Amino acid sequence: MKITFYGHNCLLLEIQGKHILIDPFITGNELAKDIDVNSIKADYIFLTHAHSDHTLDAEAIAKRTGAVIVSNFEIATHYEERGIEVHPMNHGGSWKFEFGKVKYVTAIHTSSFGDGKYGGQPGGFVIQGEHKNVYIAGDTALTMDMKLIPLYTKLDLAVLPIGDNFTMGIDDAIIASNFVECDKVLGVHYDTFGFIEIDHEEAKRKFYDAGKDLMLLEIGESIEL
Repeated sequence: MKITFYGHNCLLLEIQGKHILIDPFITGNELAKDIDVNSIKADYIFLTHAHSDHTLDAEAIAKRTGAVIVSNFEIATHYEERGIEVHPMNHGGSWKFEFGKVKYVTAIHTSSFGDGKYGGQPGGFVIQGEHKNVYIAGDTALTMDMKLIPLYTKLDLAVLPIGDNFTMGIDDAIIASNFVECDKVLGVHYDTFGFIEIDHEEAKRKFYDAGKDLMLLEIGESIEL
C-alpha cells in the first residue's frame, strides 16, 4: 500500500492497482501550489465531510477521471445529482470494494457545503487492503467511539488531525492513538491556515515521549506500508 500526502487532509492511497483519493483540497491550498491536480489519478474519491477544505476539487477530479465518490448519504446524493457515480455509506456500515473492505466510522465535527447546504454527519474510514489496515479519522474531536475500532481491526496506521482549533490537537491525538491501539501515526490537517499552524519538532517530541511515531510528510511525499 502506497500513501501520498497532497496537503491538509488530502491523501492518495494506492491499493491493489486502484487509486483512492481522500478529501481533495489542492487548488485552494497555497501550500500545495506545486501539485498538478490534473495529473492525479483516482478510481475512488472518499470524502469525510462536506466542508470545502475537504471537497473543493472532488467534482472536477471525479468528472475528469470517472472516479466513484464514497461518502455519507447526503454528500453522495449531492454529487449524484451532478452526474457523478457514487457509493453512499453511513455510520457503522461496511462494504467490500474491489481493493478491500471499508467501514464508515464516527467523527465529531460539523458538515456543510460552501453554500450552507447540509452535508450529513461527518465520518471517518477504516480501510483494509493488501493486508494493511488504515484509519482515516477525518476532522474530529477525540471520541470514545475510537475505542471500538481495535475491537474489529488491528491498525497499521492511524491518520489523525493534529492542528487543533477545528479538530484534535497533538495531546488529544496521542490519546486517540491509544484508543485505536496504533502507535504509528500520520499527522494531517495542520499548517494550512493560521489557526492550525503547529510546531513540528514539539509535536514529534510529544509523540516520541509517548512511545509513538508521528510522521509529518512533505506535500507530494509518499510512504509505503
